[in-house]
Amino acid sequence: MNPTSSGSAIIGVGHHRPERVLTNHDLEKMVETSDDWIRRRTGIQERRIADQTGTVAEMATHAARAALADAQIDPAEVSQVIVATCSDDERSPSAAGRVAHALGLSGPPAFDIGAACSGFGHALAVGDQGIRAGASTTTLVIGAEKLSAVTDFTDRTTCVLTADGAGAVVLRAAAEPGVFPVVWGTVPDLVDAVTISPPHGFFAQNGRQVLGWALREAPGIAQQVVEAAGRTMEDIDVFIPHQANLRMIEPLAESLGLREDAVVADDVITSGNTSAATIPLAISRMREAGRIPSGATALLLGFGGGFSYAGQVVRLP
Repeated sequence: MNPTSSGSAIIGVGHHRPERVLTNHDLEKMVETSDDWIRRRTGIQERRIADQTGTVAEMATHAARAALADAQIDPAEVSQVIVATCSDDERSPSAAGRVAHALGLSGPPAFDIGAACSGFGHALAVGDQGIRAGASTTTLVIGAEKLSAVTDFTDRTTCVLTADGAGAVVLRAAAEPGVFPVVWGTVPDLVDAVTISPPHGFFAQNGRQVLGWALREAPGIAQQVVEAAGRTMEDIDVFIPHQANLRMIEPLAESLGLREDAVVADDVITSGNTSAATIPLAISRMREAGRIPSGATALLLGFGGGFSYAGQVVRLP
């Protein structure tokens, strides 16, 4: 055990997207749909798809290396690895164990969290709490998904959404906390709203139920998250919700009363829905593009399969 800490801070971010781009026009050749239909209903223009041999753990490792490079720390300093995923094809070992091995780490605790689209928020909270408790000093928190492996490409309502990718952050013990208290929970009545279940094992959802919950309940939860951090919406520089559907993100953001100059993540347009990876992927890509100011205060909010949700305010590097 390490000495307890007053908190943790994000000191580095990174991401990985597969090389293959699947456009809406490509999907027109695979299923009855159109570029116009997809854009109007989802806002998505293209998404990345891993090849058949690509794995969740490999994408997670690439994102982790990028985050460590951004933080300018040696992998040997990592004392915990947490991967959020719902699409790994291995039950054992964990994707986190694969990442630890690939990075050559010397025996840190490494485990996965399966909370689907809110998985990264859960993993970030567990990582922060572990550092506060003295269980770790430097934690890799990764969201990684290969949703293409659980997508029915004959179902035009879902195959236009899903994609593959990974995003990672490096958490480190800090005298001044940069990750504020999590607000998380489940909605038992919606447990079957988003599923990857037998017998077919494909991603499926009741889109109307998810949209209804997001527009009706998510604004109140977002307000709780901001209050838990001792902040107001005026303090929020960047809003990064789960990148499920732009037509869900836009009205949700509008309902929060954010400042006019606040940045709202829209990575879903070119990355698609990557479940647990969407939030860290968006953070890294937006920061790389210069869309996030240094030291920005960000509101994160994930929700989906389970039906679970998790949100926190963080200070970005």
